[in-house]
This record gives sequence, structure tokens and C-alpha cells, in this order.
Amino acid sequence: MPRHEPRVLLDGLYFPESPRWRGDKLYFSDFYAHEVVTVDLAGRRETVVEVPEQPGGLGFMPDGSLLVVSMLDSRLLRWADGTLTQVADLSEFAYSCNDMVVDARGHAYVGESPALDVDDPSTMGKPSNLVLVEPDSGWPNGGARVIADNLMMPNGAVVTPDGSKLIVAESFDNKLTSFRIEADGSLTNRQIYADLDGVVADGICLDAEGCVWVAVLIPDGKTGFQRVAPGGAVVDRIDLESGAGAAVALGGPDGHTLFLAETLSTDWETKDHMKQGNGRIRAVEVDVPAAPLPS
Repeated sequence: MPRHEPRVLLDGLYFPESPRWRGDKLYFSDFYAHEVVTVDLAGRRETVVEVPEQPGGLGFMPDGSLLVVSMLDSRLLRWADGTLTQVADLSEFAYSCNDMVVDARGHAYVGESPALDVDDPSTMGKPSNLVLVEPDSGWPNGGARVIADNLMMPNGAVVTPDGSKLIVAESFDNKLTSFRIEADGSLTNRQIYADLDGVVADGICLDAEGCVWVAVLIPDGKTGFQRVAPGGAVVDRIDLESGAGAAVALGGPDGHTLFLAETLSTDWETKDHMKQGNGRIRAVEVDVPAAPLPS
């Protein structure tokens, strides 16, 4: 259970996504500000880099450089030594790109976001791809290739500490799906990791007991954050009276700080979620720490 009530760490944001704890800071993308940002536990923020076509998923390579998904033009970028460079053009494989996880070997798994229309529910049923990029492989375009298809909006993803399994939220199929990661980075043995009982999951993170914290974006009345055991039992939750959970991460000095990336509006038609001041990050201490980093 959470040890305390969540506290506001940083507000005045647009739409925070893909939080990652690194060193003594939380890195995250602020979609509609077109920025990758850091914040420390004292609430001090710093802009890391601007990404004109909207930053999405973040991940760190073994050498410490930062990979950034450029969403609207479907590119994977690398931020190193003060320079932002292209790793791969993914437009052949993805309408647009969304979240990402990077494993200890530098395999970047990028989820496709299909063309969505809030007035047309059928657009939420279009299958999407998960794309693998190996930035340091020496292959043209980072060896980018589709590694799994027919996913219902692959969103937040994690890799288990032993590096053997990838778990991804299928937002529009209301479940977490797992794959075995093979030596070459390919994915096999697709299985349901957890049934999410009708909720639309956005970002996720993994704790040391194998439970997944899920940011719940939809439906109203269930939004917030759920700690889900393998299979789907909800063993803890942090509910929101309004707004929704956008993403979630575990970190802090001892791994016990849960960072909650939130949108204060879920009125998608008015696009209030795209306005400054709509987003915030809160923090709360929890009993079970983050899973160790994948090796």
C-alpha cells in the first residue's frame, strides 16, 4: 500500500509521458510542449532537449545516451553530447510512434500508434506493430523491423530484470501481453500477462514482486493507477476523482518512490489535455520497490 498521500512534485505541464528514473532525476516527455524534461525530488525542473515533432517514449542505451521517440514523424532519435541525431526512420513500419522500452543490450522496442479519431470508435480496433531497433548494430536504419504485429495499440512496456521477458500494455484490448525475448532480440511465446478488466492502460512500470503498476486512462470512474498482479488481480490502487493516469514509474534513491504522471482533463473533444497546466507529476512512497534494472 502507498505509505503516504501523493504529493505534487511538478505541475504546469501539458501532458507528461514516459517517465524514467535515472541517477537522481526523473526524465519524462511533455508531449505538447515538445520537450524532454527532468525533475528531481525537490521539484527542480530542467529542459533536456526540444523535439519538434513531439517526444514520446524514452530509454537509455548501455553507454548512457538517451533514445527519444519522435512521434509525429515516426523517427527514433538519440541525444548524446548535446546533439540530437536520427537513429532510424520508422515511417515504413508505423503510422506514428508512441512508447518504447530499451533493454540492457540496447534493443529498442517501439510501439506504433494508429490513426485515431475520437468520433470514430472503429479506429480503436486497428492492429498495430511493435518495431525493434538496434542503434549500435551498424545496420542501415538501425536494423529496424517489425518484431510483433496485430497488437491493439502497444503502449507502455517493461523488460523483466533477467532480460528474458517483455511486457506491453495493449491499450485497446484491455490487457498486458508478454513475450519471451530471444538472443537476437526477437519476440516469441506471446501470452496474456494480465487481464485489465475493461480499463485502457497507458504507461506501466514493474516492481520487485512482478506486479505491474498501470496508468489507467479510460474509463471515467476507474481512472488513476492500479497495481496488477500476474493474471490481473488488482492488489493496490490510487484513484483519481477527475482526470486520468497517463504514465507511471518507480524510482528514487531506494526505488520506493512511485511517480504518477497525470492529465487533469479527459475531455478529448475539447482538447483540454493539450493545454498548458493540464499535466502534473505527483510522487508517493510505496512498500514494494522498483524491479532491478534488466541485465
